[in-house]
Amino acid sequence: MQKRNKIIYWVLTIFLSIGMLAGGVQQMLQIGGYNEIITKLHYPLYLLTILGTWKILGVIAILIPKFPLLKEWAYAGFFFVMSGAAISHLAVGQNFTEAIPSLILLTVTVLSWYFRPSDRKLTSKNDL
Repeated sequence: MQKRNKIIYWVLTIFLSIGMLAGGVQQMLQIGGYNEIITKLHYPLYLLTILGTWKILGVIAILIPKFPLLKEWAYAGFFFVMSGAAISHLAVGQNFTEAIPSLILLTVTVLSWYFRPSDRKLTSKNDL
């Protein structure tokens, strides 16, 4: 069971990392159609640079060993940005299909967080 969970974690985390890194680079550089997307959602273009930078830093945080508190923040950031993206698409009246990529990454974020190994989790004083 432990080995299976570790495999699930790494498959999900690599998928999440590739998705967030690709989106983050495109957003930071404002390429790949993101200007059009963000404009349709009625957000300012500079938000792309902010989101892209934080996504790249978040990928680094979840991939490096140790620093469990930093990982928690990165997962929380991914959760907020992906849920916010999905809600934004629906709030401006776009089709549900426009929100699907965000919902996929949101789901993968939650599953990666859930299956993370114990050495990548925060421990409280009560756990010791």
